[in-house]
Amino acid sequence: MRNLALKIVCLLALCSFTLGDRPAYRLFAADGKNADYDQMLADLAQADVVLFGEQHNDPLAHWLELQVAKDLQRLKGPGKLVLGLEMFERDVQPLVAQYAAGTLPDSAFERQARPWPNYGTDYRPLLQFAQAHGIPVIGTNAPRPFAQQVARGSLTALDKLPAADRALLAPLPLKVDYDLPGYKNMAAMFGGGNSPHGGGAQTIIQAQALKDATMAYFIRTSRQPGQTLLHLNGSYHSDHHDGIVAYLRQGAPTLKVRTISVATQAQLDRLAKENINLADYVVVVPEDMNKTY
Repeated sequence: MRNLALKIVCLLALCSFTLGDRPAYRLFAADGKNADYDQMLADLAQADVVLFGEQHNDPLAHWLELQVAKDLQRLKGPGKLVLGLEMFERDVQPLVAQYAAGTLPDSAFERQARPWPNYGTDYRPLLQFAQAHGIPVIGTNAPRPFAQQVARGSLTALDKLPAADRALLAPLPLKVDYDLPGYKNMAAMFGGGNSPHGGGAQTIIQAQALKDATMAYFIRTSRQPGQTLLHLNGSYHSDHHDGIVAYLRQGAPTLKVRTISVATQAQLDRLAKENINLADYVVVVPEDMNKTY
């Protein structure tokens, strides 16, 4: 009986700590109402695609990505989860697949697959989890040289690519909707005002669209019916159901997509106005959260 009482006291202490005044993060629904993690997870498990929009240097986002992957694997069971990552480009997909299958050593993978500088702390645990549970891993991003060619010139720079290179990208020619809110914001950021034409904005938007479309294409073609593909990407690629989501809808309008976005705020008690409808679920972390780089 004494042991039971001690367990209850410890549990209450844990709950008090978890629900105290200094939480590490808060979870909200799109409309700003408080969201429950388990309810979110049940919703995500029914989706075809889950886009987890991260801040690349936020350690809490990376921890939550791993937790969501573990919990989706538990809920859905073997063979029903696929992991996709913006962080690996399509030309290194054979290496990604070999590593996920356990046939390529860590040292060779890290030497050859061009992982991001924060791979060891932020993404390696997730890939190791996938490897341990037989979860397919898909690198979805357009190879950087092609995006750079577009940014320096335009999408016409891709017109004469050989078939082997075109296979690493979304089907060409690519249609760009310059009226998407994210692309209009980019036009303003790069000196184009409200128009993508001017200040070099058009080609930068085209390069972004090439990445969005390529990620959407390989997300769509890398899952089987009944599977959920959990995709990690920078939040700008999926915020406001923009970017990747828009291209997913072009290619597969009936696909059930759910989005998560990580946002920073000074206060965690309510969702800031600018973060309303940012995603289906918004993870709010403190502005002074430690960064991985």
